[in-house]
Amino acid sequence: MTNPSASSVLIGGAGLKATVNEKGAELVRLQDQEGRDLLWDGNPAVWSGRAPLLFPIVGNARHDRIRVDGVDYPIARHGVARTARFALLSSDAASCGWRLRANDETRRHYPFDFTLDVTYAIDRKKLAIAAAVRNDGDRPMPVSFGFHPAFRWPLPYGQPRAAHEIRFEAAEPAAVRRLHNGLLSDIEHATPVVGDRLALRDELFVDDALIFDRLESRRVAYGAASGPAIEIAFPDMPQLGVWTKPGAGFICIEPWHGFASPVGFEGELIDKPGMVVVPPGGTETFAITIRLVPALGRQS
Repeated sequence: MTNPSASSVLIGGAGLKATVNEKGAELVRLQDQEGRDLLWDGNPAVWSGRAPLLFPIVGNARHDRIRVDGVDYPIARHGVARTARFALLSSDAASCGWRLRANDETRRHYPFDFTLDVTYAIDRKKLAIAAAVRNDGDRPMPVSFGFHPAFRWPLPYGQPRAAHEIRFEAAEPAAVRRLHNGLLSDIEHATPVVGDRLALRDELFVDDALIFDRLESRRVAYGAASGPAIEIAFPDMPQLGVWTKPGAGFICIEPWHGFASPVGFEGELIDKPGMVVVPPGGTETFAITIRLVPALGRQS
């Protein structure tokens, strides 16, 4: 049993090892059985994130404010969870659980009573992450949630950066969206996905993230044509963001339920596109799995 006062917890075994930090309940390290790092190292000179959890909004709100019952509340990009300290609820060799409860600081930005429980569990070469959001208040609670893992680009298997791609579960012919001053633009762009394949190149991200808001797939694989790859499954997350800083050593593959405020949106948070409304006493769960597979398109 890990010391409940520890600032981070290491879990895993022969297939994968993961380290989770109390700040943001964030996955900060993911290693294969040989100890090779699969996750970005959070170099603050480039981008200090590694795999932040996005709650209760994904992306930016207009003017960095949300409106609840006619009152505006300041809120930073991606919300309050990623910078909050979570309490360690439990841990063993293969799993750990963390909790964030609403407090005076979270209510300054998001005026709802909630409990956010996050669990990490490793089974051989698969890491399962689940976030359960409970509404502890007496009024409907609008939420969005997103996962934001940053994987090494290139992966540590000897293939060049230019050989890496994302392979979708299905063909993705729909147009993609972009951000305009941090908000979701209403302009549609032709998808860079050819069939089910997105060849990764820096110029795709000069204008920030690719946003797939009409996604067919609920599973993608990332890697080079030869060598191990990473499969990300997100059965109940309807949107996907893909992002890096051009030239950086990471690629973020981000399953979302929700997205940045659309350009021009000034309404109540509960009316913001992409939100889930959790009834009083209700719970909404958001989950993904990250699996190391032998090659693109092949499960272990």
